[in-house]
Amino acid sequence: MLDFRMDTFLAVCQFMNYTRAAEALNLTQPAVSQHIRWLEAQYGVPLFTYANKRLTLTSQGEQLRSAATTMKHDVLSLQRRLHEPGPGVHRLRLGATPTAGTYLLPQALARYHETYPLAPISLRISNTQTLCAALDAGELDAALVEGFFCKSDYDSLLFRREPYLAVCSAQYPFARPPRVLADLLSEPLVIREKGSGNREIVRRALSRQNLAVEDFPCLIEVNDMHVLKQVLLRSCGVGFLYQAAAQDQLDQGLLREIPLEDFHESHDITFLWRRGSVFSPHYHQLFHFLLPSYQPPESPKGESFHGTSSLPSR
Repeated sequence: MLDFRMDTFLAVCQFMNYTRAAEALNLTQPAVSQHIRWLEAQYGVPLFTYANKRLTLTSQGEQLRSAATTMKHDVLSLQRRLHEPGPGVHRLRLGATPTAGTYLLPQALARYHETYPLAPISLRISNTQTLCAALDAGELDAALVEGFFCKSDYDSLLFRREPYLAVCSAQYPFARPPRVLADLLSEPLVIREKGSGNREIVRRALSRQNLAVEDFPCLIEVNDMHVLKQVLLRSCGVGFLYQAAAQDQLDQGLLREIPLEDFHESHDITFLWRRGSVFSPHYHQLFHFLLPSYQPPESPKGESFHGTSSLPSR
């Protein structure tokens, strides 16, 4: 089990305030301070600095925060595994951003269920920021994300590199054909919410041209990929989508790509889990299983790889 003082340390890391950490843990502030001093004595390094009325993690404290978060994740995962009836029924707890979850994972999850019918599956669709928080809290085993994440906190494998397109309705009325990103600034922009990978990719592409999301005259912010596409299909504005998300509507002639001379984007869709997890070999196996090219080995149905290692590492 994780030392209870580590829970205190992680709470202080979360709030960066001893008083708020004490309230969240139902402890006194002196008790919180005592726990932190004990950890600093145990490891022989300072974990926090306090200057200008602001608490800050030291570099050693940052290393401990990352390691302790992974340890807590693994403890919670182990607790769940110990309470499951058998090796063939380990619940798969997977997170995915909307594009990955909607367009890349369904076939793989169906294959997983067909191969291991006794293993329950939980798939959480959300933005990258929320999924990383769920990983940190031990609520997910792993996640497939299209957004940017802190590489020092997570181990990761490249799942797919996907083209990113500027799109609009096939009937969208431009006053004149746009050639570059700046030409779109007179149009409403249909975009995902803050914290989403979609929005961050758009923000970074615009910033390279000294532009910003806020330069558009009207923002239509949508936190659901299906709704976002429906808004685009109704000629409410222009938007940016992964090719996988737009392909069906492009093929049907409902959406069209907006060819821009200064926008040639592709982005990595990444499979990630907590860095240094003791379950890393299982996450490697799961990654290979989710790939479109994966072929399940000949083995009896009903057992998941988490309990039997029936999926080989590659």
